[in-house]
Amino acid sequence: MLQLSEIWIYPIKSLGGISLDAATVLHRGLEHDRRWMLVDEDGVFLSQRTTPKLALFNTAINGDYLQITHKSHEGERVEVPLFPKFNLDDEKLTAVVWEDSIESYEVDTTVSEWFSAILNRKVRLVYMPEDSARKVDPKFALTANDITSFSDGYPYLIIGQLSLDDLNARMSAPITIKRFRPNFVFTGGTAYQEETFKHFKIGSVSFFGTNACERCVLTTVDPEKGVIAGKEPLFTLSKYKRSGKNVIFGQNVIAKNLGNIQLGDLITLSNEN
Repeated sequence: MLQLSEIWIYPIKSLGGISLDAATVLHRGLEHDRRWMLVDEDGVFLSQRTTPKLALFNTAINGDYLQITHKSHEGERVEVPLFPKFNLDDEKLTAVVWEDSIESYEVDTTVSEWFSAILNRKVRLVYMPEDSARKVDPKFALTANDITSFSDGYPYLIIGQLSLDDLNARMSAPITIKRFRPNFVFTGGTAYQEETFKHFKIGSVSFFGTNACERCVLTTVDPEKGVIAGKEPLFTLSKYKRSGKNVIFGQNVIAKNLGNIQLGDLITLSNEN
């Protein structure tokens, strides 16, 4: 039996995530997942790959607001609306994620200044509005209309708990699932079974597994300390989990329909081709 055991969202790309009991499935990702992002003066995204201390920012949902705090700045916090409203005359910015340029809005200059002061560099917090449609790589899309948020490339990522357990059994020191930033974690089945997922359901919501997730140096960042902690888990994964030259772990996923999911939902696999 495959059963949903964890649900995660990461409202601001590369900052701390939020564990949920239930979530709403949308085409571009779970509701509020990676709809915000920090960009530099050129509009290029920041991530833990080059700025590991981003992991020290925590996010939480407080009513109708997203609350952001920092581990070394106790007592400080900023809040931004979960459903921001912009006017037609508000300036649109171009935010860049890899090869994609996405029309976005700066959330609030005061909030951007708060982040800039902590990071000691000029950054802006931007939001992806509903009318920005960032397409999924057509090589792996289910339809031409598949979209994602500010994620690296796909709206969802699923990992089996047994996959993490198997990896930890191969290393001298275990790590948590936080290193891999999944949206869904499930129990049951076999290690790495998620890589075989194509058509499947979580509860009543249908999904499609596109391709194995390629892993990078971000997985070596200790999410509690905000520093690169060494070569693991990439070193161990490189010995047995490769696709060509790439290290892989987890499966990228697209939603086929909308709906709601909750912890404990069964995951059912389809024989559909």
